[in-house]
Amino acid sequence: MFRVFFIVCIIVLFQACAVNPVTGEREVSLVSHQEEISIGEQHYLSSQQQQGGVYLVDPELNRYVQEVGAKLAAVSDRKDLPYEFVVLDNDVPNAWALPGGKIAINRGLLVHLDDEAQLAAVMGHEIVHAAARHGAQKMTQQKMIGAGAAAATFAAGDSEYAPLIGGGIMGGAALYQAHYGRSQELESDKYGMKYMVAAGYEPQAAVELQETFVKLSGGAKSDMFSALLASHPPSQERVEKNQQMANKLPAGKRYRDRYQKATKQIRIDAPAYSKHIAASQAASKKDWGQAQKLVAEAIKLQPKESLFHITQGQFYMAQQQPQKAEASFRKASQLNPQYFASELGLGAALATQKKDKEAKSALLKSVKLLPTQTAYWQLGGVEERAGNKSKAIEYYQAVAQAGGELGKAATAKLGKLNPAQ
Repeated sequence: MFRVFFIVCIIVLFQACAVNPVTGEREVSLVSHQEEISIGEQHYLSSQQQQGGVYLVDPELNRYVQEVGAKLAAVSDRKDLPYEFVVLDNDVPNAWALPGGKIAINRGLLVHLDDEAQLAAVMGHEIVHAAARHGAQKMTQQKMIGAGAAAATFAAGDSEYAPLIGGGIMGGAALYQAHYGRSQELESDKYGMKYMVAAGYEPQAAVELQETFVKLSGGAKSDMFSALLASHPPSQERVEKNQQMANKLPAGKRYRDRYQKATKQIRIDAPAYSKHIAASQAASKKDWGQAQKLVAEAIKLQPKESLFHITQGQFYMAQQQPQKAEASFRKASQLNPQYFASELGLGAALATQKKDKEAKSALLKSVKLLPTQTAYWQLGGVEERAGNKSKAIEYYQAVAQAGGELGKAATAKLGKLNPAQ
């Protein structure tokens, strides 16, 4: 059977050879153009939800980044992709691309850049990941590995598999935000610089960007930089390769004043975000007095940041103060009604007070934005108290499948609600 499977694989691989639209090299691809686009569209919004949601304090910043991204996409090798660009409300200095041209950059990276050319270096790099089908290549590798695993499973007569649910998130796009290999990172640097020059930017900015990443990695003392270092590993080699490339390319524009104006608000708010980070650190040590003091100071500095109110609500919940938590989450929801965490927190605070009708509404809103194990647990409790046994069982089953401590608690609930199973 494996001999036949091997022959079939050879035939499939031969038929699946395609030309990379950026490099011009032939490569195996089991992912179609339409599948790339579909995956990006399917997971773009949920990925944003998982990583802080859209930055809304200064909406003009998103429009500015979208303009720069569109300028670079217009000179890419795949102009037909439905590119989208968004700024996420996340402190981690990172950026990522999903297949199909769905790209995000974190607020936490923008504060480390100095001009528009450096921003173009980031965006050009991510556009190449999409245009060169790097995510699709990763998916092709997974499909090939999966095909071999499937054959082995079939031979063993075992067709069951565990649901892909982890980290409290029901599903997600982590598989598509690939941790690219060295060659793909160098490729994105190289062709990203070409896109920069074609769009009129100074290529030396790409060298400076990698120097910034090397410095950040050298000073990394917490998990804040782990996403950046894992998905875009910096190295002196990349600095040197970029410098060699920059030496061959014509000079371009920097647009520093334009960038400084566009990012003015996040620079003004930097002390507020620093206090917010410090508040979370204090909370991790159960120093609730200091944590509440620092988050209150962050809110005073920037009252329009929903993230601060969500954190304040979480602190109140940890101290069994659901009424105060409710007020914080309501404020967060007013400021950013399209972010799951404010609705999830509000639902949990209301459910703790047995305000189940309102709690159910908020929890269902959160699930619509991003399904989470916590939301399903709370919904199970709401339905159980309402006497809706079958609905409660449905929610607890979802929680149990996700595993972890909540999964164990849900399994215990199921044993009481449905002892025959």
